[in-house]
Amino acid sequence: MSAAILVLEDGRVFHGESYGAVGETVGEIVFSTGMTGYQETLSDPSYRRQIVTMTAPHIGNTGVNDEDDESSAFWVAGYVVRDPARLSSNWRAKTTLDERLAAQGVVGISGVDTRALTRHLRERGAMRAGISSDSTDVETLLATVKAAPSMEGADLAGEVSTDETYVVPAIGKKKFTVAALDLGIKGMTPRRMSERGIEVHVLPSNATLEDVLAIKPDGVFMSNGPGDPATADSSVELLQQLLERKIPYFGICFGNQIFGRALGLGTYKLKYGHRGLNQPVQDLTTGKVEITSHNHGFAVDAPIEGTFDTPYGPGRVTHVGLNDQVVEGLALLEQPAFSVQYHPEAAAGPHDADYLFDRFAELMGGR
Repeated sequence: MSAAILVLEDGRVFHGESYGAVGETVGEIVFSTGMTGYQETLSDPSYRRQIVTMTAPHIGNTGVNDEDDESSAFWVAGYVVRDPARLSSNWRAKTTLDERLAAQGVVGISGVDTRALTRHLRERGAMRAGISSDSTDVETLLATVKAAPSMEGADLAGEVSTDETYVVPAIGKKKFTVAALDLGIKGMTPRRMSERGIEVHVLPSNATLEDVLAIKPDGVFMSNGPGDPATADSSVELLQQLLERKIPYFGICFGNQIFGRALGLGTYKLKYGHRGLNQPVQDLTTGKVEITSHNHGFAVDAPIEGTFDTPYGPGRVTHVGLNDQVVEGLALLEQPAFSVQYHPEAAAGPHDADYLFDRFAELMGGR
């Protein structure tokens, strides 16, 4: 393995070894606290233009298979691990993680003190960073990092969305038709709906009101995705038009932020975000606490207590993150529309929030 460096925009430098593709990459560096599910993380389009640090020290032990990808590619800008597995040990594995990263062109670094790096990011916040295994010239890479664009103001959904509409058929008897706007959708999401008898039409991120209505949907869904929700004006306008028609709505992650904006709320960038599959969230409508899967760096600014006024009647916060009281869910009280900030489809788990797809089906059934 060749030597590699990781340089943060504040000048912090980590030395290690090349992992995955050899080369140079720049992005916003973040950390994920999941101990499993690295393949699902790497193939999550929400990680577009981000360098992901894994806090779990041992990564790659189950290799990579052909079944668990959440999309058609590895979207991360770079990958940082402490102790990569020397061997893959799983009956489904087709290749090693190192080999798949190289094949996908993902530049990574191993042998890094990821605990020190994570503590640094928690204190200083997510920031731009670069990895290079082409050169160990710190000053040159630092200059490249500082010239890279920030995640604030980044409009990325169009870069990861499908180009053409496709259909995921209902499993068993078809009960409902849903128009799903692909802002960076993961494969497990329409699958969770299809298991409930929902036929899902997945539309490009630039779909119009006419495109959505042509499907004659029983409900509309907006997915997770990368970038700054402040740039998603067209999606916000589309959702407002749909809410005026009182079509049942369910949003996840980016779809939660778009819902918030459509209701007249603001969004803001979190210091270091929530990423991983062990985040505690309380459903304020039931009092139940769920362990959930997250991947977001932005959040909705809304009052936790009571209700708030919207153009579509009163709204309320339905879910809250117990680590930091961040808004994790919204709902309208007088029409069928709700969203959550986390990922209830949760591949590779946990499945505490799976009930939200049932809630969506119930809303459509009550029309």
